[in-house]
Amino acid sequence: MIAGSQEQELKDRLNLIESMIAEGRKSTESWGWCFVLWGVAYYIAIAWSTLGNANLAWPVCMIGTSVLTGIISGRQRDRQPGTTVARAMGSIWAAVGISLFVLLFTANLAGHSEQHIFVAIIASMLATANAASSFILKWRAQFACALMWWAAAIASLFGTMTQSSVVFLVAIFLGQIVFGSYMMVCEARERKGQQAATGASHA
Repeated sequence: MIAGSQEQELKDRLNLIESMIAEGRKSTESWGWCFVLWGVAYYIAIAWSTLGNANLAWPVCMIGTSVLTGIISGRQRDRQPGTTVARAMGSIWAAVGISLFVLLFTANLAGHSEQHIFVAIIASMLATANAASSFILKWRAQFACALMWWAAAIASLFGTMTQSSVVFLVAIFLGQIVFGSYMMVCEARERKGQQAATGASHA
């Protein structure tokens, strides 16, 4: 009897962990818009830097996007109850975002914003955040995104200046715009499935 109760308790705990992971993935999918928003912000900053005022472009775009993200996410949190896994995901991305801003802003002020290192740092940090999230959520698609960012970091360091820029632009499109859109599609399908299930239960 004791062994049976312990086995059942273990199964209950495993089921709880699996349900938490599933809820965490659903919560993460609801942040697809944020990936797309930051991808667009990167493109704007790059375009602005190309036209001149690189010292102003990145800080303004990053601060402005951070404020906009905070406003939108605040409204989203009001509509959706937070979970432990969701808070963990948010903490990872917030920590990476703060580290990126502090490091790159300081490097820019100090005159050390060399193209290859600049791209490699951003790509490596984004790879770290995606990898950590994928490990927690057991999400292969997000780990593939992390691998893509690591590949971009390596390619930037070994390529020419032009190649580094092209790699960064492609990585932003795949890792932010495409993956963010994929998350939004997954969320829409999940919501549609829930609505269909709710309608069937009321029928």
